[in-house]
Amino acid sequence: MSLSSYPATGHALDGRDMMSQGTMLAGAARAGISAAQAQQGGDMRAQTAPSKTHTPDITQRMIGYMLAHEQFAVPELVQIGAAASRAGFHLLATSDHLQPWQANEGHSGEAWVTLGALGAQVSHSWMGTTVTCPILRYNPAVVAETFASLGRLYPGRIFLGVGSGEALNERAATGTWPKWQERWDRLVESMTIIRRLWSGEQVSFRGKYYTIDARLYDPPTQPIPLLTAANGKKSMRLAGQHGDGLITDPLTWKQYKAEWEGGARDAGKHPARMPVLVEQYVVVGDQAVARQAAEYWRFGPNAFKGYFNITDPARIQQRAESELPLEKVMEGWPIGTDPKVHVAKINELFESGATIINVHAGQMDQQQVIEFYGKHVLPQVRQAT
Repeated sequence: MSLSSYPATGHALDGRDMMSQGTMLAGAARAGISAAQAQQGGDMRAQTAPSKTHTPDITQRMIGYMLAHEQFAVPELVQIGAAASRAGFHLLATSDHLQPWQANEGHSGEAWVTLGALGAQVSHSWMGTTVTCPILRYNPAVVAETFASLGRLYPGRIFLGVGSGEALNERAATGTWPKWQERWDRLVESMTIIRRLWSGEQVSFRGKYYTIDARLYDPPTQPIPLLTAANGKKSMRLAGQHGDGLITDPLTWKQYKAEWEGGARDAGKHPARMPVLVEQYVVVGDQAVARQAAEYWRFGPNAFKGYFNITDPARIQQRAESELPLEKVMEGWPIGTDPKVHVAKINELFESGATIINVHAGQMDQQQVIEFYGKHVLPQVRQAT
């Protein structure tokens, strides 16, 4: 499968082209050369030394760990991520915010700084954002350059998750907040720009929203999967059409899986060969610990049912506290210290077709969760799969 294709035109590939290009890029990755060189048959010498560490295949089943910039400061997140990697989590995902969703979460460091520091502390885990919005406060060319540089630092271990954003980040930073359709049109243009720049070729792009005339002189030496976030019926189909894989939540995946698969097939892709990351909240502890965690993530059920249009985190928190009982927030969370409860939830999601279960522990004691999963949950899941 092609984890990240860099078509010069940005058009979808048919099935045979995708498989042949995937084979070519995979071979290029093993040789340590750039995607552009592989596609164009150019100089086959490595531009940088290839990574000598083992990295998992992002299309295979794996369990990730969520690093929440909303709840913890950057130095803590680097420590948490390193501990999670040592415990056996094969993917580390970071949120990418200017402000937290709720004011009581208390933090919002820069995700790209975290990834740069974290990569030096871990040797094998995939790392990336869930998700970066490349349409307003970030220009897509800057996003392309940043992740190309991260890919150079940690070849074969970087992915980029993208989405259409939230007002608490985009409008708060720029004063601009277009309607949903325009944000998605901008996102599609941004993804095209990012892929073209990653080719290492000169890019002259004149779109409806962006004009780019530039070249990345240090493109990625290995493919970077570009995963697309979706939280509704229309966005799921668009994510299937335009992304290399999906980032979503359990309920959206259950309701609109067919839309995502249909979108992928419309674009000539094979959804069964594409990674699907589903973020699952968990609590290692009793109901009191769960209720405390839910206070920080109370907005969750309505995040993309209105709250994403609110600029002020304090206002989102106020709305969530008045509209969402904690019992509603905790629906579907595995809660407790019985490993079977957590293993069952992960296996349920794998059986539904998800390939990456991104564990999000909303409680303050992250080390407890990491140690519990490392000792009691991850080994059982690996044995079962």
